[in-house]
Amino acid sequence: MNSKQRIAAAMSHAEPDRIPVMCQLALGHYFLNCDYRPSEIWFHSETFAGALVELQQRYRFDGILLNLPGRPGNWKDNLESHRQINGNEHLGWKCGLETIFGPDDNPQTYRGGRTPLERANYRSVDINEPAVYRLGGYVWNTWHAPELWDIDPQADLADATVYPGWFTSAFAKARQLAPDISIHVEVFSPFTHLMELFGYEQALMALVDDPRMCHEALGVFSRIALAQTEVYAACKPDAILVSSAFTGAGFISRAMYEEFVAPYEDQIYRAISQHGSKSYVHTCGAIGDRLDLMSETSVDGIDTLDPPPLGTVHLEDAKSKYGERFFFKGNLDAVNEMLGADDETFEQAVKQRIRIGKPGSGYILSSACSVAPHVKPERLKRLTELAAQFGEY
Repeated sequence: MNSKQRIAAAMSHAEPDRIPVMCQLALGHYFLNCDYRPSEIWFHSETFAGALVELQQRYRFDGILLNLPGRPGNWKDNLESHRQINGNEHLGWKCGLETIFGPDDNPQTYRGGRTPLERANYRSVDINEPAVYRLGGYVWNTWHAPELWDIDPQADLADATVYPGWFTSAFAKARQLAPDISIHVEVFSPFTHLMELFGYEQALMALVDDPRMCHEALGVFSRIALAQTEVYAACKPDAILVSSAFTGAGFISRAMYEEFVAPYEDQIYRAISQHGSKSYVHTCGAIGDRLDLMSETSVDGIDTLDPPPLGTVHLEDAKSKYGERFFFKGNLDAVNEMLGADDETFEQAVKQRIRIGKPGSGYILSSACSVAPHVKPERLKRLTELAAQFGEY
C-alpha cells in the first residue's frame, strides 16, 4: 500500500496497512531545513512544491498540504528591490509595499513607513465593490501576495474562470514530483475571509454591531471559496482542507458558530464532495464544545483537535462519540508534546494517540496545529517509525 492509498483508506474508514502520518509543517520549518531562500519557497510555485516534497520524503510522511496558492512564473517582475539586511530578506514591490522575511517565520508585508496594510471598515464598506477585495490586508492574508497578480481589478473573484492557470501550478508540480503520496489543497472558510477583510478585532465587533452586513459578506465569501474549490477540484486533489482557524471557542460562541459559520462552510463541504474529493476542516484551539455542530455539516474530517491546555479535545472522547462520523487528523500538542517535550514524553504521547486512533481506522497521526519551525527533524522522522512499529493493522 502506498502513501496515497494509505491516507485514502484512513479518510474512508477502510483499513490501511498502518496508521498514516501527515504533519503540516510551519513555513519557517522549510526555511530552516531546505536550501532555498525563504522568498523562493513562498513565491515560486515549483520551489514551494519541491520543498514540501523534499521534507515529506525526508520524514517519510504520507501526504502534504499545499497551503499557498500558485504564483506566476514571472513574479519577480513585480519587484522594485530585493535586499538582505541583518539576516532578513527585504522585498520592495513596484506597488509600493514591502515584504520582510525572517529566517524562521512567516513574512510580513507593510505599506510605506512599515505601517499596517489597509483593511475595510465594517461601518462603511460596500460589499459589492470589487476594490474592497483588493485591499492590501485582505489580499496578503488570503492570497499571501502583495497584490492580485494577473487578475483584472474589476473581476469577480466568485467566477472560477478569472483565476489564472498558475493558481494551481504548485499542485501540478507536487503531483509530478510525488504521484504516489496524498496531496491536499486549501481554501479559506468564509468566516476566515470575513476576519481578514476587516481585521480580527473589527470583524468580531461587526458580528455584534451589524450581523446583517456580516451575512451579506459571508455570502460573497462563500461564492469566492466555491470558485476556488472548483478551480482546485479540476486538478483532482486527494482532499481539500477548509481552513477555519478563528471559529473555536476562543473567538466565538456556539450560537455564533451556528449562525455565522456552519451554514456557510457546509456549502463548501458539499461542493467538495460533489467534485469527488474528501473535505476536512482546520479549526485551532477550543472546539470540544462544538464537535456536535460540526457533525451536523457535510464535512468528512476534522484537523488539529488541540488537546488541553491548547484546546479542549480529548481524542479518546472524540473518537468514542464521533469516530464513525469523522476521520480525525492531529491531536498531538505541537508545543508541549512536540517542541518542548523530552524524548520520553514525546514518544509516550505518540504511542497514546496511535493506541486511541487506530481502532476502526479513520485516524491520521499528526501534530494538532503546524509543527513549529524549530522542532528537530529527527523527532519528525520518529513519528513514522513509531507508526510503523505500533500502528500496523
